[in-house]
Amino acid sequence: MKKLTAGIVLASLGFAPMVAADTVRMASEGAYAPYNFINDAGELDGFERELGDELCKRAQLDCEWVTNEWDSIIPNLVSGNYDTIMAGMSITDERDEVIDFTQNYTRPDPSAYVGVSTDIDLDNGVIAAQSATIESAYVATTGATLVEFTTSEETLAAVRNGEADAVLADKGFLAPFVSESDDLIFVGDDVILSKGVGMGVRESDTELKEKFDAAIQSMKDDGSLNALIVKWEIGAEF
Repeated sequence: MKKLTAGIVLASLGFAPMVAADTVRMASEGAYAPYNFINDAGELDGFERELGDELCKRAQLDCEWVTNEWDSIIPNLVSGNYDTIMAGMSITDERDEVIDFTQNYTRPDPSAYVGVSTDIDLDNGVIAAQSATIESAYVATTGATLVEFTTSEETLAAVRNGEADAVLADKGFLAPFVSESDDLIFVGDDVILSKGVGMGVRESDTELKEKFDAAIQSMKDDGSLNALIVKWEIGAEF
């Protein structure tokens, strides 16, 4: 197997280089801090990068990272372009019908609304959400008008420029933007929509899932997962 390296393969999947058959390819979005993001050196960074590297080490697997846009991240897993997804992906029944998940490595994170004013009609207003997320699916079931964007950053920009009244996203993702902003505020009540975040794998890859499940459990047992959760300010500890 190829050695686990500190670098990341930032490759377009359409032109991805061939990798050894025994290399586990780990996909992330690279646009969802603090879970995953591209740092100033152009490398994948964040909670899931650090966690994924440790999980590969404990599972005695040689891993290589790739990035993929969110909208096609599940289809490209199913079609075999990579072997896992670690991209802040919430475990839901709908997704579990298409792919399989390891046990969660974060507790369920509430989704929250953010706007620039408390005078917002969340039930009937215009709500922005990243496409193909649990938040966009939820907004579609309400009386609000859903506007979808490719990235989470675009949803916040839509609120700031008046294209949307509020954005619905993971509270852990939104919190740093609210705390560092002079205009963004939390509005309305939080909503629980998921079972936590887990690693996505193909339904046929039961052995790979079992290896990562065991590695995640070992990190829960020895407290190292909680240490990463605290370090990256992800949410509640186990």
